[in-house]
Amino acid sequence: MTDLHPITRALLSVSDKTGLIDLGRALSARGVELLSTGGSAKTLRDAGLDVRDVADVTGFPEMMDGRVKTLHPAVHGGLLALRDNDAHLAAMEEHKIDAIDLLVVNLYPFEETVAAGAGYDDCIENIDIGGPAMIRAAAKNHAFVNVVVDVLDYDALLAELDANDGATTLAFRQTLAQTAYARTAAYDAAVSTWMAGAIGDTAPRRKAVAGTLAQTLRYGENPHQSATFYVDGSSRPGVATATQHQGKELSYNNINDTDAAFELVSEFAPADGPAVAIIKHANPCGVAIGATLAQAYQKAFQCDQTSAFGGIIALNGELDAETAEAITGIFTEVVIAPSATDEAKEIFAAKKNLRLLTTGALADPMAVAQTIRQVSGGYLMQDKDNGRVASSDLRVVTKVKPTDAQMVDLLFAWKVAKHVKSNAIVYVKDGATVGVGAGQMSRIDSALIAAKKAERMAEALGLSEPLTKGSAVASDAFFPFADGLLEAAAAGASCVIQPGGSMRDEEVIAAADDAGLAMVFTGMRHFRH
Repeated sequence: MTDLHPITRALLSVSDKTGLIDLGRALSARGVELLSTGGSAKTLRDAGLDVRDVADVTGFPEMMDGRVKTLHPAVHGGLLALRDNDAHLAAMEEHKIDAIDLLVVNLYPFEETVAAGAGYDDCIENIDIGGPAMIRAAAKNHAFVNVVVDVLDYDALLAELDANDGATTLAFRQTLAQTAYARTAAYDAAVSTWMAGAIGDTAPRRKAVAGTLAQTLRYGENPHQSATFYVDGSSRPGVATATQHQGKELSYNNINDTDAAFELVSEFAPADGPAVAIIKHANPCGVAIGATLAQAYQKAFQCDQTSAFGGIIALNGELDAETAEAITGIFTEVVIAPSATDEAKEIFAAKKNLRLLTTGALADPMAVAQTIRQVSGGYLMQDKDNGRVASSDLRVVTKVKPTDAQMVDLLFAWKVAKHVKSNAIVYVKDGATVGVGAGQMSRIDSALIAAKKAERMAEALGLSEPLTKGSAVASDAFFPFADGLLEAAAAGASCVIQPGGSMRDEEVIAAADDAGLAMVFTGMRHFRH
């Protein structure tokens, strides 16, 4: 392959015309002949640049509402011809095909059209055909041809030309080609994913996913692991779309934990009252609602003050000065909220390592989405867990029925349990978690750990008894035996919410009756692995 190759002729045909005029002027000033199509040609001409229409090159006008304009041998031959192949050069001369050294194309805005909620026909019309065909041709022939598909690469292209007297290096063209193929792959992934949804195909034979690099991370879960962060273009409020106001860049673990925190706090709409979730290692160590965010924070913090150190805090409302002051009382990695007051930002400014993110809104916990997990040799895909229950969905299975106040705490505990790694046990009292047991191999161990944490916090707070006394307890899946439920009763729980469905349900119900507990079944579980 030839290393340096000069650019003498360029084809510019873009949907997003950002930077097009400046690029056209810079290329023209370097003696590059400009070819273009439709709106791109008009934009360049209106800026006073000399441009040749592709229709003049092909001998055919644009037709079929612009569907056919670049699909022609005069274009693709100019992109695909090997400049060191005598047969290719002879064919170019015979058919009067001129070489194209640079292709600048960005595609019809298909993703934006879908995101805007356009109808089926409009989405179809925004599927680009000529663009991807040219991009793939130019990328294949990167030994001689430069292909630019991203406005962000315009400056790099011009810098390369300046550094090499109007030419580009093979290494540069290879990088452009890789970017080009990734773009067409992402574009096709967006089209195929949309079409599967449009025709109701929930398990297409082939599934493509794509993302755009947002950040090269310092390392992954551990310093010896390299890592990157890609975004999928979703508008869902969260860590991927948030604005960072201060603090060093997020780490791999920060991003993972912040996502977990914000997804959890988004379960509580503003109408539920101010809510705060504190997360450590992707598990909640304190969740509460209160009359104010500051009060909710204090209640959440009192669940497990030890684990809260170095944690992630998510709020369901605007961060205010009072809450900001309270949060700065201990070391916190990240705070994420829909918004923050100027006063709160000023308070946080004194903590330079504290990251503050705002999202503009809460995430919709009921939205339909999919999650992806990699396993060796493949991927697991599933619908996001957007399951919810209301009091009317619950079935009372014990002699004692929960009071209205208990029912509120039961539903609160159930929302939190959905976001705790299984096996999950969550104790709640007065709108706050008071004990969380997560990720244990047996459910009884989760119940014991949560109760033990509550005992330690009672001692630290100078309380006469743990707050699990009189609490509501949630189990993310059924109790397979009565032992786990009896541990919850021993910790002082007065009522229980669980899915039910065990072969020993009757044994567990009898144990609850003997202990004087109220228990309800949801008919839904929330495994989170």
